[in-house]
Amino acid sequence: MILIGIIGRIGAGKSTVAKLLAEHGARVVDADRIAHEVLLEADTRRALVERFGPGLITGSSAPDAVGIDRKALAGIVFGPTAAHREALADLEAIIHPRVHDRIEDLLAGIAGEEQRGGPEQVVVLDVPLLVRGGWLDRCDHLVILECPDDIRHARIAPRFSAPQIEAREASWNEQSPRILPTGKTSTVDTSRDPAYTQPQIDRLWRERPDRSTLA
Repeated sequence: MILIGIIGRIGAGKSTVAKLLAEHGARVVDADRIAHEVLLEADTRRALVERFGPGLITGSSAPDAVGIDRKALAGIVFGPTAAHREALADLEAIIHPRVHDRIEDLLAGIAGEEQRGGPEQVVVLDVPLLVRGGWLDRCDHLVILECPDDIRHARIAPRFSAPQIEAREASWNEQSPRILPTGKTSTVDTSRDPAYTQPQIDRLWRERPDRSTLA
């Protein structure tokens, strides 16, 4: 298994780059999608309601229709105050271990497929917190996304308020890697549309590492 990690701030285009790599045949581990699935788990809902209150529950009383109001949750945990920061830490303590376990299970499953004679897989980790999850050093290659702040903020402005954007940026600054491993990184300019990014990903795929170059 070749692990490729994507590193980029919110709005930099991680999902776009992951999709372009998937079109080449990579298997993408999407932490955001997994987090959304985790929010649907009954024990997760119970933990969130216990910490943040029943106002987060949305939907009918049918078990398969009950969910978490993610917009309301974001309003609680992303903001400029100490209470917001404490709430974010509590949310992460609930969500991150569950997401981490799911990702590890996916990676173990792929490794098992290879051990049973399947082809070697290129696996893309679209995981915002590679360091906290312990995956940074396990990646065989890192793709660093470069996109000016004003462009990123314009992309996410329809979804998040200014205080929420500021809080998310602060969270990234606290948890982003300070020093990246040398010799295994590529830089991709994601400041324009996917058509601009695609040739860069095509080139990256052609030049991607394999086991012979990692030996």
